[in-house]
This record gives sequence, C-alpha cells and structure tokens, in this order.
Amino acid sequence: MKLMFASDIHGSLPATERVLSLFAESGAEWLVILGDVLNHGPRNALPEGYAPAQVAEILNTCAERIIAVRGNCDSEVDQMLLRFPMTAPWQQVLLEKRRLFLTHGHLFSPTHLPPLTAGDVLVYGHTHIPVAEKQGEIFHFNPGSVSIPKGGYAPSYGMLEDNHLRVIALNDQQVIAQVSINP
Repeated sequence: MKLMFASDIHGSLPATERVLSLFAESGAEWLVILGDVLNHGPRNALPEGYAPAQVAEILNTCAERIIAVRGNCDSEVDQMLLRFPMTAPWQQVLLEKRRLFLTHGHLFSPTHLPPLTAGDVLVYGHTHIPVAEKQGEIFHFNPGSVSIPKGGYAPSYGMLEDNHLRVIALNDQQVIAQVSINP
C-alpha cells in the first residue's frame, strides 16, 4: 500500500495545491491528513495564502481518498465545510504486518503513547518537525508541516512506499528523514 501524509496545513492554499498535485502524481492510494487542516490557531502566524474556505473546496475534490484525524486547531465548524470525516481523535491503518496509529499529536505523542505493540508505527503531526525513526520497539513518524515548518526545516510531507517511511521536502523533493519498517 502506498500512502501520502500531510499535516498542519493550517488553511494555506498554496501548500494544499502543492500537496494535491504531488498526491495526483504519486500514485498513492490514500492521502492521510494528520490534523490542523483549515485554521492557523492562536500560536501560529498566518501561513502564506491563508484561505481556509478555498482549502476545504479543493480538498473536497478528492474526499473519497482522504483519511483524516482532528488536530487541536480543528473544530466542528470545519467539519461542516469538509466532505470527508476529520473529527476522530485517532484512526488506524492496518498493513500486512504493521499497524499505523494515526493521530495529530496533541493527545497521543511520543511522550504519551497509546497502547501499541512492538513494530507498530505512531504517525503524528502537531510539532511541525519531521521525524522518521525507531524508538525502542515502536516506530515514530511525523511528516512535518506543509505550511508552517519549525526547527529550521523546509515545508514537508510524508510517503509510505515499499515499507519505507520518508519525510520529503514539499518544494525540492529532497528526503529529510526516512526509516524502514520492514518486518
């Protein structure tokens, strides 16, 4: 299964347009959105091209291929604009030999893990900082932020392909971090 991950869009129209263009080119089966879709939140500056209603419109064009979780900046009002469910605090994707636990990162995180078993993957956003590593028996994956990156990183997204998780720079396609989750 090939998956694309985007997190912390925060209502940025140019970032969303780039993500959807890359998604169309990628051949990924699903676009996994890890929360903070439409609003920038009180702790963030307005992202470039802030246009939440337009972001909702273009995301809705591929609603049937989106799996999403709710971020700390998402609300029930946002759900009214979106044609895909995004109010669940977490979701799971079952691979042949792995479980991906999808969350935004404000409820479950590397410092507050959900019940996971050896080899599971915690997939989260929230920090806007890319991560692709194994910590103990659990894999940790954060695709960073497509709109408001932090820690000196470029805007980024994630891909799962052939049991490799990669964080990729949104604009120049350079791999920022990667980890193999081969059984």
